[in-house]
Amino acid sequence: MPKPAVVSAIVSAAVVALAFVLNPSAERHRAEIREAIAERSPIAGVFGVGAITAFVSTYHPLGVASYTTVDGKVVSIGAFGVVYVLQS
Repeated sequence: MPKPAVVSAIVSAAVVALAFVLNPSAERHRAEIREAIAERSPIAGVFGVGAITAFVSTYHPLGVASYTTVDGKVVSIGAFGVVYVLQS
């Protein structure tokens, strides 16, 4: 029977590896930003505010997670394949 410390180490390594593999890409962040802004304000969606915001956003990968910024403010955060767009 494996010792609990070995099992914990294996599970932890698997979770970290999964986080690296599922880290959202820059394009995934930008798509979510466009979609979220269009959902929150249909008028902004019509005028392309989400597309402009997504275009000027800067992607910051952290390996196991990532985030985007616009003018120094965090716009979205992502990990494990999920991107959350923050309220502005």
